[in-house]
Amino acid sequence: MTIKAMILAAGRGERMRPLTDHCPKPLLAVGGKPLIVRHIERLAAVGITRLVINHAHLGHMLEAALGDGSAFGVRIRWSPEPPGALESAGGIRQALQFLGESPFLVVNGDVFCEADFASLARIAARLSPDGDHAHLLLIDNPEHNPQGDFALDGERVRSDGESRLTFSGIAAYHPAIFAPLEAGKPARLAPLLRTAMGVNRVSGEHYRGRWVDVGTPERLAQLDASLRA
Repeated sequence: MTIKAMILAAGRGERMRPLTDHCPKPLLAVGGKPLIVRHIERLAAVGITRLVINHAHLGHMLEAALGDGSAFGVRIRWSPEPPGALESAGGIRQALQFLGESPFLVVNGDVFCEADFASLARIAARLSPDGDHAHLLLIDNPEHNPQGDFALDGERVRSDGESRLTFSGIAAYHPAIFAPLEAGKPARLAPLLRTAMGVNRVSGEHYRGRWVDVGTPERLAQLDASLRA
């Protein structure tokens, strides 16, 4: 099974203004390299070379910078979205025409991480219409999200519970989880995941490696300084 990956890059990046007034957030550089290029290189390094990237705000800059992906040893299919974008789930649903009918990985374009994409791809291959529809990487709650998002119960992810962690924005999905959505319509990811959790179709793991939500100029500067050091 050929595992594809989608990088979510359509967000406006309001909290990063004014930096994102003239540059899409995934193209902001840390340690001398754009965030999205770091994802592409890590995916390519483990043999995941068929990528889909969505865009809305300043999307032409992303396409100009990355092209068809050949410079990075990958093939990129672009999934443009209307102004305002389609939210995470809506964007993935829109891109299913390029992702196909097999499970795939999704990575938020505005995070920095050192996740094991090869391991996640192996888990993705086990997702099925009749089994798990998603596998999430959950992290310790950062300062900006102290209450967490979901609970991890062994290897099962629940909407509620005592061991609450934060969703990293990195996951594997089976296309079946997006079946209820209509293409071209905005849709948030969390409600879709909670519905799947309600019927015990979401697995997960506690990722303890390096991860940064590069959501503000301050966090961008801190990560940049850390990588350069």
